[in-house]
Amino acid sequence: MVRLIKIYKNFNIIKHHKRSIILIGNFDGLHLGHQKLFKLAKNFKKKYSLNIGVLTFEPMPKMFFNNNLSNFRISNQKQKINLLKKHNVDFVIIKRFNKKFSKVKSTNFIKNILVSKLQAKFIFVSNNFRFGNRREGDVKQLIKYEKIFNYKIVKPKPLSKNKKIISSSLIRKLLMKGKIKKANEFLNREWSIEGMVKKGRQLGKKIGFPTANIDIKDYIIAKTGVYAVKVKKYGTNKFIRGIANLGYRPTFNQKKILLEVHLFNFSKNLYNKYLTVNFLKFIRKEKKFKNVSELKKQIKIDISKAKK
Repeated sequence: MVRLIKIYKNFNIIKHHKRSIILIGNFDGLHLGHQKLFKLAKNFKKKYSLNIGVLTFEPMPKMFFNNNLSNFRISNQKQKINLLKKHNVDFVIIKRFNKKFSKVKSTNFIKNILVSKLQAKFIFVSNNFRFGNRREGDVKQLIKYEKIFNYKIVKPKPLSKNKKIISSSLIRKLLMKGKIKKANEFLNREWSIEGMVKKGRQLGKKIGFPTANIDIKDYIIAKTGVYAVKVKKYGTNKFIRGIANLGYRPTFNQKKILLEVHLFNFSKNLYNKYLTVNFLKFIRKEKKFKNVSELKKQIKIDISKAKK
């Protein structure tokens, strides 16, 4: 049974959701560190009989302030909501992050939003959480107002493995290095890209390996190259194995990054279908071939490796 989750686009939440446990953050990728936080929130929910709410921002503040940061996300918004459903979350506030909101003073964020609008009882944040105009607010300021406004700040220690703090930044670095296995371990699932299949130049079909082409939009660009993947259509649970090329197709002098997926033993039309592509293993770096014949030979080798 799919858990129902209430989505708000502003801070005007219903009375039933006030006086809740509020977790604030981007929660990009919802990795093991985040999952530890939600597990603790679940214990608080049970102990104090409170709802769990998440306050997150769209676009991510870092992307808002840096116009050049076009490819950054581990998960898109749709994936984030679906992941939150698995962690006993009752409601999510997706606040539009714009120029006006970025200039809200930290004291006003506490008094007018956390206290007046949400009436939060417990506020879960990371130790490096910053907020308000010019990032003037921090956890110390939140703690300073605890007794005045009758809320409690919860900031668990970050989760570490092999002396490395598990964070969204670390996972992005692993993906960019093609270290899919390690990234998947820290995510506690297979990293995936979701998107609509668009009609391209049909280059794959012309050389005997038809592909479903997906625009990766603002996802982080993992190491360009060939990957073993498994794919499913939206609304289904059946995965089909395949191989994917994430890159610029240098043999064909393409300029735009694209995810091309070739499915094994599959011949149906996938145009305009919404696919989830799970990345299993990095096979090789992207390279430019002298001709199509060389490329076809390499694809056959890649497919053999992917099937293994």
